[in-house]
Amino acid sequence: MRAKGLMIALLLAGAAAPGVLGIAPANAQSVAAQPDGPPQGSQSYAEFVSLFTAFDGWRTPVAVNGVVDFSSAAVEKRRAELRDFQAKLPDFAVASWDQHQQVDYLAVRAQMDLEDFNLNILKPWARDPGMYVDELQRLTYADLPLKGAALATLRARLKTIPAYLAQARVNLDSVAADYADLALHSISHGDGVGHGMPYRAVEPEGLLGWFADLRGRAEKQQPAIVADIKAAEAAIRSFRDWLTAARPTMTARAGVGKPAYDWFLTNVRLMPYDSDQIVSLADRELTRFWANYTTERHRNRNLPELELPKSGEEYEAQLAGTDAKIRKWLTDEEIITIPDYIPGSYKEVGYNAPWIVRPTGPMFWEQVQFRDASPDHLHATFPGHKFDGLTGKRVTHPIRSRVRDSGRTEGWGFYLEEAALQLGLFDDRPRTRELIYIFGLFRAARTIGDVKMQRNEMNVGETMKFWKEWTPYLDDNVARVDAGIYIRRPPGYGMTYTIGAMQLQKLLVDRKRQLGEKFSLRDYHDYLMNTGRLPVSLLRYDLTGYDDEIKNFWHHVPLSEVAR
Repeated sequence: MRAKGLMIALLLAGAAAPGVLGIAPANAQSVAAQPDGPPQGSQSYAEFVSLFTAFDGWRTPVAVNGVVDFSSAAVEKRRAELRDFQAKLPDFAVASWDQHQQVDYLAVRAQMDLEDFNLNILKPWARDPGMYVDELQRLTYADLPLKGAALATLRARLKTIPAYLAQARVNLDSVAADYADLALHSISHGDGVGHGMPYRAVEPEGLLGWFADLRGRAEKQQPAIVADIKAAEAAIRSFRDWLTAARPTMTARAGVGKPAYDWFLTNVRLMPYDSDQIVSLADRELTRFWANYTTERHRNRNLPELELPKSGEEYEAQLAGTDAKIRKWLTDEEIITIPDYIPGSYKEVGYNAPWIVRPTGPMFWEQVQFRDASPDHLHATFPGHKFDGLTGKRVTHPIRSRVRDSGRTEGWGFYLEEAALQLGLFDDRPRTRELIYIFGLFRAARTIGDVKMQRNEMNVGETMKFWKEWTPYLDDNVARVDAGIYIRRPPGYGMTYTIGAMQLQKLLVDRKRQLGEKFSLRDYHDYLMNTGRLPVSLLRYDLTGYDDEIKNFWHHVPLSEVAR
C-alpha cells in the first residue's frame, strides 16, 4: 500500500486540538450566515432526519485496513462534502417546528460545525504527532492469541506502520511545541493514568513499552506476528528520533486562540457563556471550593484522617460497601430510577481505579479513590458515566441517540458529587466531604487551565504548575495527562465538568420554580437519563420551553467568517 496521504483512521470529532486559528483554504466556499430566528424553509422534519442520517454516516471516514487517506486532495474533498451538508440547513421549515424538533436542528447544526472546526482549524494530522502515537498504542492492547479475521486485521495494520509513520513526517508540517513534547513523553514514558489501557502490575513505558509488551506476548502466543511487531518497533524508534531532531523547529502554540475558542463555545458547545465569563465562573468556584474545603477541614480537625487501604482485599470490600450504600440511597431517597437492565453489582458495572501498589505511592485519583471510593464511584460509575452510558444506549431517537456532548456527560458526573453531599450521602462520612471538595477544586482549576491553554495564555507546563498549586494530592503524571487531554481535544472539554454541572444546577432551579410543589427530583434526573446527551442549553429549552439562551444561537456566523 502506498504511504502517501495515509493515516490511521480516527473520528475527527475526537481529534487533537492544534495551534492558532487557521485560515480557510483559498478555494473554500463560505457557508452563508443564517438570519436571526429559526430557518423558514419548506422541507419537513422527516427530511431533516434523513439529512442527519446521511451526515452521520459520512463523518466516519472510510478506512482500508484501519487507514484513511488524508492527502490534501482527500481533505479538500471532505471539506466540499461538508459544505454541501451545511448548505442544506436553511432549507428546512424550522420556524414551524415544535420546540423539541428545533432542539434537534440546533444539535445537528452544532455537529456539522464541529466537523468544520476539525477540518479547517484543528487539523490534527498536521499539528499533533501524539495522534499517531495514540492510534498505534491502541493496537498493542490486542488480547492474544487472535484467530481468523481479527488476526488478519491486526497483521494488516502492523504491516502499515512503517509507511504510516513515514507519511506522518510529511503530514506533520505545522507541529505545536506542546504537542511535540507530549508525544515524545508518550513514546517513551508510562504514567499510570492512561484511559482504556489493559491492567499491568508494572505499566509498560510508553508506546515503545507497549509494543515490547505485545511482542513478549506474541513470542509465546502468536509467533507469526513477531516479525511485523519488530518492524513496527524499529519504525517507532525512527519516528521518535526524527521528532527529537525536529523539535527545535516546532515552536507553534497549541491553542486555537480566543476568537476561535469563543466561536466554538457558541456554535459547537452551544454554551450561553463566552470564555471570559467561563473564567470568571470558574474562579468563583475555585474560591468557593477552597473555602468549603478549609472550613470542612476545621470542622473535622479532631477526627482521624482517612487512611489508605492496606490490601487489595480491603479495597474490594470498600468498593462493594460503597456500591451497595449508593444504590440503597438512590432508591430510598427517591433520587433516580434504577432500571431493571442495570447490572446489580459493582463488579458487573465496573469501577474506575483497580488496586495497584506503586513504588512512588498512589497517583491523584487513587489517593482519593482508595481512601473512599464514593466520590469517583458516583462520578464515573453509579449513577455517573457507566450508569449514564447504559441508559443512553436505550435512547432510540434517530438524532439524540447519535449526539453526545461533554457538557451534559461530564457535567452530570460532577453534578452528582456535590448533589450527593447536599442530599446527605456523606452525613456519616465527614472526612469524605473533604474529598468532594478536592474534586471540585481540581475541576474548577482545570476549567481555568483549559481556557487559558486554548487561548494561548498558558502552556502545558504552566498549567500543570497552576493546577498543582491549587489541588491537594495532585501529581505530575495526572496533571500532564489531563493537560494533554484538554489541549488536544476539541476546545472546552476540560471546562465542561464545572460549567456543565452549573448548567444542570440552573436547569434544576428553573424546573423547580416552574413546577413548584409538583417538582420531583427523581423525574428531573430520569429526564436527563432518557432524553439524550445534548448540550444542556438545548435540554433546558426542551424541558422548560425557556428560550432566553437558545434564541442567541439562531444568528449563526459560519466559521469561514470568523475574524482571523
